[in-house]
Amino acid sequence: MPADFDDPDYDYAASIAGRAMRSMAEQRIPSTPSNFAIWFQYFAGDHDDLRNAVDLLIDHNRPFDSRTNQDLFETYIAPQVSAAVAADTSERLHAVMGAAKEFLTTAIADNRSQMQVISQVADQGKAGVDPKALVAQLMNELARAATRATRLEAGFAEKTRELDVIRDSLSRSEERARTDTLTGLANRRALDEFLRKAQTTAEWGEPLSVLLLDIDHFKTFNDNFGHGVGDQVLRLMAKVLREKVRTQDLPARYGGEELIAVLPDADLATCAELAERIRYAIAECTITRRSTGETLPSITVSIGVAQYRAGEAATDLIERCDRALYLAKGGGRNRVVTEVELERAGAAG
Repeated sequence: MPADFDDPDYDYAASIAGRAMRSMAEQRIPSTPSNFAIWFQYFAGDHDDLRNAVDLLIDHNRPFDSRTNQDLFETYIAPQVSAAVAADTSERLHAVMGAAKEFLTTAIADNRSQMQVISQVADQGKAGVDPKALVAQLMNELARAATRATRLEAGFAEKTRELDVIRDSLSRSEERARTDTLTGLANRRALDEFLRKAQTTAEWGEPLSVLLLDIDHFKTFNDNFGHGVGDQVLRLMAKVLREKVRTQDLPARYGGEELIAVLPDADLATCAELAERIRYAIAECTITRRSTGETLPSITVSIGVAQYRAGEAATDLIERCDRALYLAKGGGRNRVVTEVELERAGAAG
């Protein structure tokens, strides 16, 4: 439908959009849909938390790099999108349920009508009415019933297709809610859910291990080559992690440049061996800057590994991984350190 250029709502939206685009240009922010959504909401003035966050960044002369833009979108815009999707889905589902109820009510009424006609024909047959007339009457009623049944079947088929669309929409929405947008790995919400389930299974005696990975000198890399290249590197690390873990494992983004993998049914030695393969694969990667074709310095990672202990909190398990990780960094980086080495270092200290 063509836009009504005399509509004040259109004029207002166009004004807000213009201000958003000008500010994005001044801040040198790429005009992606997610970035535009941030600044449109900012100038619309309906989101105080977003406005305060953006104003704080501007006041402190903080750059609106890709990481900052992503955090703003996921914190302030994505929840609104999810809520809108949920509301729209709920409305569509109610409409389909209402139509299905109407179809069933019609079908029940038609069946009752058909039974009444058949009962009347039976009574007429007992009364000696001409059989030919009764057969013709039955044929007419069956033809009408078949037509009604075809119409109902088509209606149900259409609503079934609508339910399939709603189901797919819900699945995609749920997947987005559980996925980190930058790396494509599971996010913290999905990680927490998976870890809780794995922890429950581990209480029955199955081993459970975790590895925590951090990119060495990543801040220096970002400072030298920019956050856009840094994001490219982080996506590459995520790709290596995803390819190296087993199908039953969960690779996830833990935060910043830290990635994590939860390994059900894997003891400390198995997890450490996998961590070493990941470390080696990343060290062997060649990273090329997309904009120039320039080959960038090699990236290495430090990894901490720990195994779940019965009865402990998941936070304690990850905290041991974190301490082992920083022992690896303190020991020269580009290495894997397990909780066993952590305990030895503690005893020696």
